[in-house]
Amino acid sequence: MKRYNYLIILVIILLSSCGQKQEFYKIAGETQGTKYSILFEGKHDNLKKEVDSVLHAFDMSLSTYEPTSIISQINQGNNVEVDDLFKEMFYKAKEVTEKSDGAFDITLGPIINAYGFGYEEIETEIDSILIDSLLGLVGMNKVRIENNIFIKDDIRIKISGNAIAQGQAVDMISAYIETKGIKNYMVEIGGELKVKGLKYGKKWKIGIDKPIEGNDVAGQELQTILALTDKAMATSGNYRKFYIKDGKKYSHSINPKTGYPSYQNILSATVLAEDCMSADAYATACMVSGLEKSIKIIESDPTLDAYFVYSDAETGEMKVYYTDAVENMIIEK
Repeated sequence: MKRYNYLIILVIILLSSCGQKQEFYKIAGETQGTKYSILFEGKHDNLKKEVDSVLHAFDMSLSTYEPTSIISQINQGNNVEVDDLFKEMFYKAKEVTEKSDGAFDITLGPIINAYGFGYEEIETEIDSILIDSLLGLVGMNKVRIENNIFIKDDIRIKISGNAIAQGQAVDMISAYIETKGIKNYMVEIGGELKVKGLKYGKKWKIGIDKPIEGNDVAGQELQTILALTDKAMATSGNYRKFYIKDGKKYSHSINPKTGYPSYQNILSATVLAEDCMSADAYATACMVSGLEKSIKIIESDPTLDAYFVYSDAETGEMKVYYTDAVENMIIEK
């Protein structure tokens, strides 16, 4: 009889556990001049306070919005001691620069600031003389780390981590909340995100915005929806971050080789990777590179996948390119 009682109890436990529904909670806040949100399974007291503390530590290394951060000290002078977070960013940036043939470069700071897309508000007239002078300060070969000291060949060189730091922060927060035993979550900072596990037993549904002017609110008009799990994703596009001055449009995707905005046929580049730092940096590199070079970049690295929206050179029609793996993720075209 006791044996049968044990079996009955076991069945009851299994049935009750199957009936338990996932409960998700959300916390949100501000960081790096943008907003973050985290959706996660299970209640965790004080998580927002802890996440804000982790993000503050990150900002003190890599945020140009913090005047005393390591990156700000580098931009203000020379020979600054760096921490592990900065070194992680720097060596990943160097890797992406090499693999994208220079389409990604964190030393673009002076030019990004000149166009008004950086951490400094500079009122200046953009002309060929200014750009040529600033190009002399651009190049990953002009900066290095020796014995934990960041060295610049020219004190005027300025670093911009805008196209990589948000992805890195996503990875950092993801790693932190996993130490809390959270297995199902989505971490998003400024549109860059990482998902883990499942949401209510299904893969996470992540939308890619249609890259058209006027589509200024995330999720307002979607290009497609992907079903993701255990994946990081970042999207770069010129349809939101631009301004018009004296009848001329200035986009935020700057070509490090020319110093001018890159007007390629790619309208938006979405890159998927195991880590969000890589996805973030490569999405920017692809926006600068154009469709053909971007496809080569993605196909040369088995850890990367992509969804590109581009303008057909002959017809001007909006078309899409995506890797085989992404095709299997698409749930709505």
